[in-house]
Amino acid sequence: MDASIQICKASVADAGIISRIVERSIRVGCALDHRNHPQTVATWTHSKTIEHIQPWLSDPRLYLNIALLQDKPVGVAMASISGRIAFCYVQPEWFRRGAGQALVQDLEGWLANQGWCQARLNSTRTGEAFYRHLGYRPCAQSFLVAGLQAIPMHKGLSPPSRKADQRAKSPRP
Repeated sequence: MDASIQICKASVADAGIISRIVERSIRVGCALDHRNHPQTVATWTHSKTIEHIQPWLSDPRLYLNIALLQDKPVGVAMASISGRIAFCYVQPEWFRRGAGQALVQDLEGWLANQGWCQARLNSTRTGEAFYRHLGYRPCAQSFLVAGLQAIPMHKGLSPPSRKADQRAKSPRP
């Protein structure tokens, strides 16, 4: 993992960059899933606009974080108070540098601080190997949603630590 990765809690001011990171990651990084089918891409990205993201950033039931690598925003992830990781997206040119792993670990710390002993998520085929590498395992049959294969996965979480609690509450510098 790159030592210069910083994970910060996202703010309302980050909505534009979050939207751009998510859309680009879907369009370029997730081609295995959507196979460049215009309708599938449109369905997947339509709820990732600034207008959709801004309310997420002020919703206390959601936690969005952002990864900075060499002081550039390169990834974003979100979890909900229900114990689910909603997404983790990294700009394709920054894949395999540790940003995604750092984002997910931060979400896991937040979820543990919310009292969850396991994290759940639905992975795409593109993300499955990444999540397996982080210790997630399939826990139910795959299903189709909006033309995409979703793979339900879960992972046990460690009890919260004081450091994770402080990190989850610290705002972006």
